[in-house]
Formats: sequence, structure tokens, C-alpha cells
Amino acid sequence: MKLNSTLLLLLLCFLNSCTDSNKVKEESVEDAKMVNRLPYFNSALFTPDWEEGVHKIPNFSFTNQMGEKVTNKTFEGKIYVADFFFTMCPGICPKLTKNMSTLQDAYKNDSNILLISHSVMPWFDTVEKLADYATTNGVSLPTWNLVTGDTNTIYDIARNGYFADEDFVKTQDASDFIHTENFILVDAKGYIRGVYNGTLSLEIKRLMRHIEILRKEL
Repeated sequence: MKLNSTLLLLLLCFLNSCTDSNKVKEESVEDAKMVNRLPYFNSALFTPDWEEGVHKIPNFSFTNQMGEKVTNKTFEGKIYVADFFFTMCPGICPKLTKNMSTLQDAYKNDSNILLISHSVMPWFDTVEKLADYATTNGVSLPTWNLVTGDTNTIYDIARNGYFADEDFVKTQDASDFIHTENFILVDAKGYIRGVYNGTLSLEIKRLMRHIEILRKEL
């Protein structure tokens, strides 16, 4: 009787170990799938969602450094990276511009990858100011648009479209000046697929790896 109990215990342990092993294998397969795809981000909490996205960048119309209209149609069917800056910024903006330049150099011959930088001081950053900034920093169309427009519209799309203003998430103070280091990755359908610290070179490398993953969806 004692022997039978021992055999039964061993059998149960074996079955449990097999089940655990299968779970590990299933989790490993799921992890491998995630490496080859990106989540969707549908709120300012940036909680990853692996189902089809529900939040798209809303319709917009701005003016670029050449005085040309830039809208959602400009980016339709394209992967693009968005950020927010202003031309007289002495702090993080030069780093953001430098890292955007790295992306421009990497994708300047690829019409499927675009960049857009929104001025958060549109009352100062006129088309002429943006044109001078573009010349000074080697910003080149059609890859990289610097845009200006209505202040309320830019601030609204930054906060409610790209979820780029972390301070607003905390304070809900619409009068606050937007100063964010985020780069936002948007797919060809207008869904947010990644957020990155635009001042860090390691984050730029991660962003570029994620762009390659999104290419597979084109």
C-alpha cells in the first residue's frame, strides 16, 4: 500500500512537470510573437494593447517650413515619427533635433518613413522661422516636416492625439506650456505603436528596430 502511494505521488509530480513545461513552451512562443510585432497604445497611460488599435491620430492641418499644407493625407499609408519642439529652445530641443536628424539620414531615401516636428510656440515660429531652422539644421523635405499652426489645435493634438504631454496627464492644466521629450511612432493606419525618449541614442536605436517591425505591416 505504501509502495502504491509512492508511485501515485511520482506520477502526479511527472504530470505536473509536463504541464509546467508546456506552459513555459507556450509562453516562449508568445514572447517570440511579440518580438515580431508591436502593441497599440490607446490612451495616455500607454498601456500596451495587442488587439487592433481603437485610437487614431485625429485629423489635422498644419503649415510646414515651405508654407505648404500638411495633413493626415500627407502621412496616409506611411510610418512616421512625431515630436514637439520650438526653434528658440535652449534645452532638450537641440538633442531632439539631432536625433531626428539621425532618423532623417537613415530614411531619406525611403518614402514610406516620414518625420513631423510640431512647434509648441506657433505664435513665434512662423513659416520663415521654421525655414531658417530647417536650413541651419539640415532639415529636408519631403522626409521631415516642421509645422506651425493654431496654438490650441497643436496643443490639443499633442495632448489628446499623441498623448505627448505627461504634465497635462497629471495636472489637466490646459494653460501649461508643452515641453516634451517624447518621440511617437505612428503606423500606416494612424495608430500609435511606440513612445520613446527622443534625447537618448539608445532609445533611437530601439525606435529604428521598431520601424523595421512595422515595415512588415505595409
